[in-house]
Amino acid sequence: MGEKAERNFFDFFGEEHDRFGFPQGIQRVTAGHGGEAILILGSEKTLLLDCGMAYCGPALVENLQAALNGKPLDYILLSHSHYDHIGALPYVKNAWPEAITLGAEHAAEILPRPGARKLMKELGENARDIYAPGSDVEIITEHLKVDRVIGEDDCIFLGDRRIFVMETKGHTDCSLTFVLEPDSIMFTSESTGILEGKDYVNTPILKGYENAMASFEKCRRRKVKRIVLPHFGLIPEDFNEQYWRLYAKELDGKRQYLAKLKQQGISEDEIFDCYAKKYWDPAKAQEQPYEAFMINSRHIVKVLLESLK
Repeated sequence: MGEKAERNFFDFFGEEHDRFGFPQGIQRVTAGHGGEAILILGSEKTLLLDCGMAYCGPALVENLQAALNGKPLDYILLSHSHYDHIGALPYVKNAWPEAITLGAEHAAEILPRPGARKLMKELGENARDIYAPGSDVEIITEHLKVDRVIGEDDCIFLGDRRIFVMETKGHTDCSLTFVLEPDSIMFTSESTGILEGKDYVNTPILKGYENAMASFEKCRRRKVKRIVLPHFGLIPEDFNEQYWRLYAKELDGKRQYLAKLKQQGISEDEIFDCYAKKYWDPAKAQEQPYEAFMINSRHIVKVLLESLK
């Protein structure tokens, strides 16, 4: 997708809103489609929040080198263990082997597994072939691991900045949300949604409706000045509460839609087919391959149907 297509997909707040208009010392270093990669500079330490897809690895390293301007990279912070957010981790670790990778306990448990790495490689190759056809970037999976486990209420000190950790299960069992102080910025997880339109929030709940609702309530109670959403960036400050209302509305709407389908007595496979047709939008392909959407959708349908029992 070109720059124009990306602008059309995300520009529903108007051109005056800069979704990457971060304060000084916070910089977007994203190198391609997938999860965002954000560099945060403190007075003493530096930290990279997520890495994006594997095929972006070499370009991400170049972006980081330019942004760090000779400074070391101290930490790599993982929001969760999905390939579109941490695929490029091995390339970053090869460039900065002393950087400490921080992530949830569940991520630390699953990332070393051969099955997980096999899936990471397959999904990474598929994404490379879609978004960078002809690319010769080798999809590597070594260094896909957590060096230090972090969890609820942990704090990462960067000097004049600090990051507080919130466990926000729902999208995955390892999803984490981060609050950067004194900037009062919350970097949410996909457990509390992905903004895909000014009036639509995608709710990719793969690991439990109750978990997701608990995460939603926790994040909503944590009053912050700015919110950074996954796969989007900063939302306008006056949109914060509207976002939370949209999330609750859309999640409830999905449950009601699936409940009606269930009442018709059709099979779970037929319910899934209806769901996929309703919620797939070709514009989503800018950030998520169709195959990944289908995998996630099957989990969403299963979880929400279970919540109706």
